[in-house]
Amino acid sequence: MNVSTVYFGEVTVDSSKIIQFENGLPGFNDAKEFVLIDIEGNPTFQVLQSIGKEDLAFVVTNPFLIYSNYEFDADDQALEKLKLETNEHLVVKCILTLEKPFEQSTINLKAPIIINAQTRQAKQIVLKEDKFHTKHPIQQGGE
Repeated sequence: MNVSTVYFGEVTVDSSKIIQFENGLPGFNDAKEFVLIDIEGNPTFQVLQSIGKEDLAFVVTNPFLIYSNYEFDADDQALEKLKLETNEHLVVKCILTLEKPFEQSTINLKAPIIINAQTRQAKQIVLKEDKFHTKHPIQQGGE
């Protein structure tokens, strides 16, 4: 299927790769379908693009690539809803806030997106831990 995107114009995506957010994302409750689009030549980052809302997209990354000691406890209810019984199919992404210069961009470790890669169900959760906030520096080996 063809999807109009913020960053890449119209792209063709495999409909089996669509990620479902039952309740949307916080602040975007009506956006329930997204797809992860790779950024050519940059395997660290991807774009989480809304299906049907061309202007809604987020640059995301695997937070463990930047913060190797990042860990959190997701609430059982969220894991049950996504049918994640083990970490085998768990994918974690965090949203970046891009700044110029890029080195001043930040990553939101307070609200990771957890995805069941098998069922393609996802949810953005807000962590209760005070040690995480929405604007951690994006630097290799940060904090």
